[in-house]
Amino acid sequence: MSFGSRAHVAMQAYGPACIGIDPHPSLLEQWGLEDDIEGLDRFASTCVEAFAGRVAFVKPQSAFFERFGARGVVVLERTIEDLRHTGSLVVLDVKRGDIGSTAQAYADAYLDDDAPMAADAITVSPFLGFGSLAPFFEVAEKNDAGVFVLALTSNPEGPDVQHAVRDGRTVAESVLAQLAELNAGATPMGPFGAVVGATIDDAAARLVASGGLAINGPLLVPGYGAQGGTVDDIRRLFGDVMDQVVPSTSRGVLSAGPDVSALRDAAARVNAELVGS
Repeated sequence: MSFGSRAHVAMQAYGPACIGIDPHPSLLEQWGLEDDIEGLDRFASTCVEAFAGRVAFVKPQSAFFERFGARGVVVLERTIEDLRHTGSLVVLDVKRGDIGSTAQAYADAYLDDDAPMAADAITVSPFLGFGSLAPFFEVAEKNDAGVFVLALTSNPEGPDVQHAVRDGRTVAESVLAQLAELNAGATPMGPFGAVVGATIDDAAARLVASGGLAINGPLLVPGYGAQGGTVDDIRRLFGDVMDQVVPSTSRGVLSAGPDVSALRDAAARVNAELVGS
């Protein structure tokens, strides 16, 4: 089953929310854990227990594992393995982007189902040129995996590149248009998604008005919850493509930890709020 189909099934079963697993030092401290490999392991294991098979998407942030070196990567590998095939889809947040054989190596590392760190989907950066992402799309399609491409992000530095205009359209519009081409004809939606921030306001409104967000693929929308984005913001910004929106939240749910039941309740409240929108 393609990633687009699996994502659709998971969203119907659990709701659209994507729960980030971000073992930030401040969260480890809040949970009463040391900022060391043992604390990381406890944090990740608790998240697996809380969310596996209970939410549609989980999104480990690779950098917070990598900062502990090889042992942190081992924890990340185990976290991915424990989450996959539970009904929850693992979106590994790595934001990779490169060219040629290096892009191919990254694609094989994260999207080949036989790889130790294989995820259901990953995030990638298109800013070495959209064509440089071809290895990611090819390996993803071969393995029924997904790819989320940065398009229009909420960080204040993003417009320097994403709003730049060439041939009458912005870089973000070009990325979205090329994703729409890749997803054309797929049902219920294609496997290739975009990352579009929940707090971008006017830029998103223009894209909605022009149909630019209708890529026939999932839209990963960070910025919901603790970062300030609300359900009303998402509904207003994404309108007719709401059924493909995957709002992502980390701190808004993780701050309920370390109690597993409290984490589950927090995730359930997020999905109930989103479904009620």
